[in-house]
Amino acid sequence: MSDYQVIIIGGGPAGLTAGIYATRAGLSTLLLEKMVPGGQITSSEWVENYPGFPEGISGFDLGQVMETQAVKHGLKIEMAEVNSIELSGSKKLVKTTRDEYSADTLIIAGGAEHAKLGIPGEEELLGKGLSYCATCDGPFFRERVPAVVGGGDVAIADALFLSRFSSKVFLIHRRDQLRATKILQDRAFANEKIDLVWDTVVDAIDGNESVNGLQLQNVKTGEKSSLKVDGVFMAVGNKPNTEYLAHILKLGAGGTIPVNAQMETEIPGIFAAGDIREGSIRQVVAAAGDGAIAAVSAEKYLTQS
Repeated sequence: MSDYQVIIIGGGPAGLTAGIYATRAGLSTLLLEKMVPGGQITSSEWVENYPGFPEGISGFDLGQVMETQAVKHGLKIEMAEVNSIELSGSKKLVKTTRDEYSADTLIIAGGAEHAKLGIPGEEELLGKGLSYCATCDGPFFRERVPAVVGGGDVAIADALFLSRFSSKVFLIHRRDQLRATKILQDRAFANEKIDLVWDTVVDAIDGNESVNGLQLQNVKTGEKSSLKVDGVFMAVGNKPNTEYLAHILKLGAGGTIPVNAQMETEIPGIFAAGDIREGSIRQVVAAAGDGAIAAVSAEKYLTQS
């Protein structure tokens, strides 16, 4: 069993930034990632709000740049999915699909997965007009017509944000009333650019090179229709990747991990950063900041133990 001072779970912006800070501090560090380093940002077509890239950068390229920088400083990356974590004294034992590892400190940065509808076009058009982040991609729809799918706070906030740029925003919800807080609902109802489509689900997303329309169905009448749009933003929920942690950590609302300002969890030596932590704003720059804080906190924990 290989032993490290720091093990990072998750290779998104939070995990990679934590890796940069930990290795630069001279700590033996392993990062475990089940997919591709870069995390969810790799599916973003273009990122314009990350400092240092005034012309913008593709999400995939940003993830690669972060990975390259982390590896340059000595970060070791293993492609493996974590199955479980066990505590043995002060050690954290990490069991994966590839091997077992132990560490003095653990930084959990596994992020969250976007809830999906499982409909035709959803996978094929991701990053081609289909997005899960209005804050990231909204400005690309200036004077265009996107749709938002959902009825909660995130969906309404996305529709309001998009209305700053777009000529019209369709808000598609499967019920006849919204789940969002009243103040957001009032703002949406008062916004002339937002057109609400009630009692409706999306059956398919149309488009070849990019999204050009939606196939809809009214859940009460069964009537089917098509809607021409230039893009679609999915806001039907997020699921933190924390199932394997429930036996050792007390999880917060929706499965997120509660932390303090130092990214410390309730267990000494275990930290959480990025979208997986409670209160995250789910932005790349914030995740990177979380990762830096978690790594600095891990270093302090090691020197004081």
